[in-house]
This record gives sequence, structure tokens and C-alpha cells, in this order.
Amino acid sequence: MSAKRKKFSKQFKQDAIQLYEKGDKSMTQVERELGITEGALGKWRAELQEAKSEADAFPGNGNLPESEARIRQLERENAQLRQEKEILKKVLAIYSKDTK
Repeated sequence: MSAKRKKFSKQFKQDAIQLYEKGDKSMTQVERELGITEGALGKWRAELQEAKSEADAFPGNGNLPESEARIRQLERENAQLRQEKEILKKVLAIYSKDTK
């Protein structure tokens, strides 16, 4: 049986990073005090540094950065248009058989 994964809020992650950066404790000590797994704080710091802005950091489930959301929307639209195109091809094939 697998253990259930904890999910931490964006604010919690930012606060944990600030606690480490502004305090005099090691990363491991901060992780133990907050009850997070070893290495998580380092990953969160890296993710925050890679993000273009704090708003883009830690998007969470369903909260994609604006550029990713736009790409997903365009991919869905593209798939729908392809389906419509295939349906129209089939309809055209059916009607062109009837006229012969």
C-alpha cells in the first residue's frame, strides 16, 4: 500500500523558501521542522528560480502558466477542427456516391 502524497500550497512553498533564505538554519533543518521530505525545499527553490515571475512559480494542478494554457487550448481546437474535417470528408464521400 502506497503512502498518500502531501500537497503543499504555493504560499507554503514560498514561505518555506523565505524561512530558509532569511534564517540561519540549514536546508535539512528547515525541512525537518516543517515536516517536508528531504530535498523538497531545494527543488522548490530551483523551480522558483526557473520561473519567469513568482506568479508563474508552482502552478499546481490545473493552474498552468498562461503560455501553457494557450498551447493546450490551441491543441484542443486543432483536434476538434481535424475531427470536423474528417466528418466532412465522409459526408462528401457519401453524397458523391449517391449522385453517380
